[in-house]
Amino acid sequence: MVTTTSSELGAELYRSLGLTDDEFARIKTILGREPNRAELAMYSVMWSEHCSYKSSRIHLKTLPSEGPHVLVGPGEGAGVIDVDGVAVALRLESHNHPSFVEPFQGAATGIGGIVRDVLSMGARPIALLDPLRFGPLPAEQIGDAKVAERNRVLVEGVVSGISSYGNCIGVPTVGGEIKFEGTYSGNPLVNVMCIGVAPKERIMKARAEGVGNKVLLLGSTTGRDGIGGVSVLASATFGEEAEALRPSVQVGDPFTEKLLIEGCLRLIELGLVVGIQDLGGAGLCCATSESAANAGTGMRLDLGQVALRESGMEPFEILTSESQERMLVIVEPKDLDAALAECERMGLRASVVGEVTDSKRLEVVSDGEVVADVPAASLGDGPVYDRPIERPSWVDALSSETIEPPDDIEAGLMKLIGSPNIASKRWAWEQYDHQVMLGTVVRPGADAAVLRIPGTSTRIAVTTDGNGRYCYLDPRGGAQHSVAEAYRNLSALGAEPVAITNCLNFGNPERPEVMWQFAEAVRGIGEACISLGTPVTGGNVSFYNETGDVAIYPTPIIGMVGVMPEDVVVPGPGWRKEGDVILLLGATGQELGGSEYARTVLGKVSGKLPALDLEIERAVGTVAREAIRAGLCMSAHDLSEGGLAVALAEACAISGLGAQIDLQSETPAWELFSESASRILLSVSESAASRVLEIASNAGVPARRIGVVSAGSLRGPGFDLDVAEISSAFHQSFAAAMGYPSASGESSGNVGYS
Repeated sequence: MVTTTSSELGAELYRSLGLTDDEFARIKTILGREPNRAELAMYSVMWSEHCSYKSSRIHLKTLPSEGPHVLVGPGEGAGVIDVDGVAVALRLESHNHPSFVEPFQGAATGIGGIVRDVLSMGARPIALLDPLRFGPLPAEQIGDAKVAERNRVLVEGVVSGISSYGNCIGVPTVGGEIKFEGTYSGNPLVNVMCIGVAPKERIMKARAEGVGNKVLLLGSTTGRDGIGGVSVLASATFGEEAEALRPSVQVGDPFTEKLLIEGCLRLIELGLVVGIQDLGGAGLCCATSESAANAGTGMRLDLGQVALRESGMEPFEILTSESQERMLVIVEPKDLDAALAECERMGLRASVVGEVTDSKRLEVVSDGEVVADVPAASLGDGPVYDRPIERPSWVDALSSETIEPPDDIEAGLMKLIGSPNIASKRWAWEQYDHQVMLGTVVRPGADAAVLRIPGTSTRIAVTTDGNGRYCYLDPRGGAQHSVAEAYRNLSALGAEPVAITNCLNFGNPERPEVMWQFAEAVRGIGEACISLGTPVTGGNVSFYNETGDVAIYPTPIIGMVGVMPEDVVVPGPGWRKEGDVILLLGATGQELGGSEYARTVLGKVSGKLPALDLEIERAVGTVAREAIRAGLCMSAHDLSEGGLAVALAEACAISGLGAQIDLQSETPAWELFSESASRILLSVSESAASRVLEIASNAGVPARRIGVVSAGSLRGPGFDLDVAEISSAFHQSFAAAMGYPSASGESSGNVGYS
């Protein structure tokens, strides 16, 4: 029997661990006594916002999660879809706060964690994408050189962490985004998506089934790094003491991660694994309790068998440590020797740390003494809060402001194309190995990445998208736009979108205006996914993204996967040859609210968002896919930030070719800078133009000829710009803002990292 006294704990301790008075009272009711220090630590991490989703669960359950391709939906380490008979796992998560405190290790361990999520499904990781958000780089934008330099250091550290870890484990980084807004200066967003593949019959789940089965801990030793990460870092806002939290950031070891990947896949291939779960947030406590609760069993855990890297670690430290590169594996007794021998052969540390029981409790022993004894399910069955919701009063005022287009089209376009948000992020993605494993068909530089699926005649396209500025002005509409843009990106490559995962980045959920933003965004995602046929396979919620009183823009990031036959010739975003006809699918209105032009040129974040008709979005995507799959398109590029003007300039910068544009409009500035939704820019041969226009007409989609590909310059009503000037601004501005020598002006510049 575990006993303790109230004097050993006190309100100061449990409150310092992030537990409320009511939560502490609930724990005492569950146990029928007061918890000891180890048990209190276990509940504090498992009931933290990061692990329990206690503020978000009532909203997340409204999302659509079923569809013809979905094999495994929300609730597991990753979602899984069926692609031509192969299981494809997908997951998107955040490592925001650790990356602010320690950029390199925070980003590196974010990669390691998401890879293990996918690995826990029995899938081999084959690709990574990294949507990132930072504060502005140029000091003149924020009037604070110190903050601008801090932002630059964060970018450099995060990119280095991603490239170092991903390159070492041999998983290609094939896409993502890097965006800049003042709101992220005190709280950058480091989200990471991973894709993996497995035979359908080998899909694994976190289940500690079979009484008497052995519990193995594989991988790194356990240390004090990461203790309290999910409660100290991920479930609280930042103040001036952020640097003091550095010990709570995990330290990564990519070489052990590589051993872990190969070792776990080998054990699964040999049929030795009953259940498997990674050790991420809340460490051993989470993996043991969840896998037991999921199977309706219990577990007896011996901390004396856990390999430690530090002496004198207390039970609560061992249980809640978030040391990286560890996996929990359940094996039958008859397979134990074979599993241990295989791990030894591969040089992978493995030890038996426990046994599955029928008690439905998690019993923890250290030096022969029971140091924790709790119902396993109670750790995962934490409180659920219906937080107060209040629509902010400032929303209407911002939405009512009118944004006018530029008088000087050339100056506006050049400022946009060279801005950090639009310019090529080649400086970043050239540090990533995006060709390792030889499965990358379309590398960074297109609207999405395209990957081979081994053993099939099908490829997948993957992308990440999110527009925090839109969601700030209208969270429901902005979230819909984020889903629609991801859908458009995949359609522009000829892929049919089939499923999403997400990472929902928001401020403090205890503030009613933040919960309003969250609830509205979830509602918008659900509506868009139902209309576009892209069910939600799972995701992650990251709250408390605030420093002081400054919250980030509400930023739901959408990771979307589409499928396409392997014989589709994928068009890129750049022109192919002179004389090709330029077509625009979709209609353009006078819509500059929340636009990149308003933000970058005018310094305004205001206005009404562009209208979005999801049925039209779906129709435009269908037309693009049909035209691409018929081999009619030489290039295709979705229209999003910066509108038609930026899409045209990017196509020129990427290809080195120009264009002659005739908009046949009395308001060309509106046509060029409006960010109206559901539009895709195509270039086709003269002979194919009429056929593409016919396909669009039959589908009821507006489409028109707006120009022709040419050499030398981008010319149209109110502008005549040399392609070399455009290319220089697009390819070199970001590297210059980072303080590095100009990047090469090579024609295959990056748009995927826009």
